[in-house]
Amino acid sequence: MPPRDDKTLDLLGWTPPEVQVWRSDEPDVRSASLRDRISRAVALTLRECSKTREELAEEMSAWLGEEVAKASLDGYASQAREDHTVSFLRLPAPCHATGDTRLWQLGAELFGKTVIDDADLPWVEVGRLAVTKEEIGKALDAARRTARRGGGR
Repeated sequence: MPPRDDKTLDLLGWTPPEVQVWRSDEPDVRSASLRDRISRAVALTLRECSKTREELAEEMSAWLGEEVAKASLDGYASQAREDHTVSFLRLPAPCHATGDTRLWQLGAELFGKTVIDDADLPWVEVGRLAVTKEEIGKALDAARRTARRGGGR
Protein backbone atom coordinates (compact mmCIF):
# COMPACT_ATOMS: atom_id res chain seq x y z
CA MET A 1 0.00 0.00 0.00
CA PRO A 2 1.48 3.40 -0.97
CA PRO A 3 2.09 5.95 1.78
CA ARG A 4 -0.78 8.38 2.48
CA ASP A 5 -0.43 11.83 0.90
CA ASP A 6 -0.79 14.28 3.78
CA LYS A 7 -0.01 17.34 1.58
CA THR A 8 -3.22 17.26 -0.46
CA LEU A 9 -6.46 18.55 1.01
CA ASP A 10 -9.40 16.20 1.23
CA LEU A 11 -11.93 18.01 -0.98
CA LEU A 12 -14.84 15.90 0.23
CA GLY A 13 -13.93 16.54 3.86
CA TRP A 14 -13.95 20.32 3.51
CA THR A 15 -16.91 22.30 4.75
CA PRO A 16 -17.23 26.03 4.19
CA PRO A 17 -16.96 28.26 7.25
CA GLU A 18 -20.29 29.19 8.77
CA VAL A 19 -21.28 32.81 8.26
CA GLN A 20 -23.12 34.06 11.31
CA VAL A 21 -25.32 37.09 11.06
CA TRP A 22 -26.81 38.31 14.29
CA ARG A 23 -30.07 40.26 14.22
CA SER A 24 -31.33 42.59 16.92
CA ASP A 25 -34.81 41.04 16.85
CA GLU A 26 -33.45 37.99 18.65
CA PRO A 27 -35.25 37.38 21.96
CA ASP A 28 -32.30 38.47 24.13
CA VAL A 29 -32.34 41.95 22.60
CA ARG A 30 -35.87 42.48 21.30
CA SER A 31 -37.44 45.57 22.82
CA ALA A 32 -39.94 48.29 22.00
CA SER A 33 -37.50 51.20 21.91
CA LEU A 34 -34.12 51.65 20.27
CA ARG A 35 -32.60 52.83 23.56
CA ASP A 36 -33.73 49.62 25.28
CA ARG A 37 -32.43 47.45 22.41
CA ILE A 38 -29.05 49.19 22.70
CA SER A 39 -28.86 48.64 26.46
CA ARG A 40 -29.94 45.00 26.07
CA ALA A 41 -27.34 44.48 23.31
CA VAL A 42 -24.62 46.03 25.49
CA ALA A 43 -25.70 43.82 28.40
CA LEU A 44 -25.63 40.71 26.18
CA THR A 45 -22.20 41.62 24.78
CA LEU A 46 -20.78 42.17 28.27
CA ARG A 47 -22.43 39.04 29.69
CA GLU A 48 -21.10 36.78 26.93
CA CYS A 49 -17.55 38.16 27.11
CA SER A 50 -15.06 36.19 29.19
CA LYS A 51 -13.54 39.40 30.61
CA THR A 52 -14.78 41.20 33.70
CA ARG A 53 -16.36 44.61 33.37
CA GLU A 54 -13.33 46.07 35.15
CA GLU A 55 -11.02 44.55 32.53
CA LEU A 56 -13.25 45.78 29.72
CA ALA A 57 -13.36 49.29 31.20
CA GLU A 58 -9.54 49.33 31.35
CA GLU A 59 -9.21 48.15 27.73
CA MET A 60 -11.82 50.62 26.54
CA SER A 61 -10.08 53.45 28.40
CA ALA A 62 -6.72 52.59 26.87
CA TRP A 63 -8.19 52.29 23.38
CA LEU A 64 -10.22 55.51 23.58
CA GLY A 65 -7.58 57.50 25.43
CA GLU A 66 -10.14 58.59 28.01
CA GLU A 67 -11.45 57.17 31.25
CA VAL A 68 -14.27 54.62 31.00
CA ALA A 69 -15.47 53.49 34.42
CA LYS A 70 -17.02 50.13 35.21
CA ALA A 71 -20.02 52.14 36.43
CA SER A 72 -20.39 53.53 32.89
CA LEU A 73 -20.54 50.00 31.50
CA ASP A 74 -23.13 49.10 34.12
CA GLY A 75 -25.16 52.14 33.05
CA TYR A 76 -24.89 51.33 29.34
CA ALA A 77 -26.17 47.81 30.06
CA SER A 78 -29.10 48.95 32.22
CA GLN A 79 -32.53 49.58 30.73
CA ALA A 80 -33.42 51.45 33.91
CA ARG A 81 -30.69 54.06 33.29
CA GLU A 82 -32.40 56.04 30.54
CA ASP A 83 -29.89 58.87 31.03
CA HIS A 84 -26.90 56.63 30.34
CA THR A 85 -26.95 55.26 26.77
CA VAL A 86 -23.59 54.52 25.14
CA SER A 87 -22.59 57.36 22.80
CA PHE A 88 -21.54 56.80 19.21
CA LEU A 89 -18.08 58.03 20.13
CA ARG A 90 -17.75 55.22 22.67
CA LEU A 91 -19.57 52.52 20.70
CA PRO A 92 -16.44 51.11 19.00
CA ALA A 93 -14.70 50.63 22.35
CA PRO A 94 -16.80 47.70 23.63
CA CYS A 95 -16.61 46.17 20.15
CA HIS A 96 -12.82 46.48 20.31
CA ALA A 97 -12.51 45.19 23.88
CA THR A 98 -14.86 42.21 23.41
CA GLY A 99 -14.26 41.42 19.74
CA ASP A 100 -18.05 41.41 19.36
CA THR A 101 -19.50 43.56 16.54
CA ARG A 102 -23.17 42.99 17.30
CA LEU A 103 -23.52 46.56 18.53
CA TRP A 104 -22.54 47.77 15.03
CA GLN A 105 -25.07 45.37 13.53
CA LEU A 106 -27.84 46.85 15.62
CA GLY A 107 -27.15 50.26 14.07
CA ALA A 108 -26.67 48.91 10.54
CA GLU A 109 -30.07 47.18 10.63
CA LEU A 110 -31.77 50.54 11.02
CA PHE A 111 -30.71 51.24 7.43
CA GLY A 112 -31.26 47.78 5.95
CA LYS A 113 -27.55 46.90 6.09
CA THR A 114 -25.52 44.05 7.55
CA VAL A 115 -22.10 44.05 9.18
CA ILE A 116 -19.85 41.30 7.82
CA ASP A 117 -16.19 40.39 8.21
CA ASP A 118 -13.81 41.80 5.60
CA ALA A 119 -12.86 38.21 4.75
CA ASP A 120 -16.43 37.63 3.51
CA LEU A 121 -16.49 40.65 1.15
CA PRO A 122 -15.19 38.68 -1.86
CA TRP A 123 -18.09 36.25 -1.45
CA VAL A 124 -20.54 39.14 -1.51
CA GLU A 125 -18.98 40.22 -4.81
CA VAL A 126 -19.25 36.65 -6.14
CA GLY A 127 -22.95 36.73 -5.28
CA ARG A 128 -23.40 40.05 -7.06
CA LEU A 129 -21.59 38.76 -10.12
CA ALA A 130 -23.78 35.64 -10.16
CA VAL A 131 -26.91 37.81 -10.11
CA THR A 132 -25.49 40.06 -12.83
CA LYS A 133 -24.58 37.02 -14.97
CA GLU A 134 -28.11 35.67 -14.56
CA GLU A 135 -29.64 39.04 -15.52
CA ILE A 136 -27.37 39.33 -18.56
CA GLY A 137 -28.27 35.76 -19.57
CA LYS A 138 -31.98 36.54 -19.36
CA ALA A 139 -31.54 39.75 -21.39
CA LEU A 140 -29.56 37.88 -24.07
CA ASP A 141 -32.20 35.13 -24.25
CA ALA A 142 -34.93 37.76 -24.67
CA ALA A 143 -32.90 39.54 -27.38
CA ARG A 144 -32.34 36.24 -29.22
CA ARG A 145 -36.07 35.40 -29.10
CA THR A 146 -36.91 38.85 -30.44
CA ALA A 147 -34.29 38.51 -33.22
CA ARG A 148 -35.65 35.07 -34.25
CA ARG A 149 -39.14 36.53 -34.60
CA GLY A 150 -37.74 39.19 -36.86
CA GLY A 151 -38.15 41.96 -34.33
CA GLY A 152 -34.52 42.95 -34.44
CA ARG A 153 -34.76 44.77 -37.84
